Amino acid sequence: MRNIMEINGHKATIEYDPEIEMFRGEFTNLNGGADFYADNVADLRKEGEQSLKIFLDVCKEKGIEPYKSYSGKFNLRISPELHAEVALLASSQNLSINEWISKTIRQSINQKDSYASS
Repeated sequence: MRNIMEINGHKATIEYDPEIEMFRGEFTNLNGGADFYADNVADLRKEGEQSLKIFLDVCKEKGIEPYKSYSGKFNLRISPELHAEVALLASSQNLSINEWISKTIRQSINQKDSYASS
């Protein structure tokens, strides 16, 4: 299971690696690898801050854009039956399939955020 930690405004996924008995963090939305390890949460945060700083400094020094860019498009393959159900639900709400999926994803993210802050 992965969790999310925010460090200096950047999000990283966190998981426990039982083979090395350490937590591993990896920043998302960066154009390269910036991972970090520690055996407790406080040290993990410190290591994350250091890893992020080094990554951003190197990008600045080399003139590299540190952040991934997203087009807002992605392909999704689903069964024809599910596609038909989605089309029906979208139509019943007077939405396009794209609008319905965007709305549903946003609701799922908001619901996850409300669980995280509980």
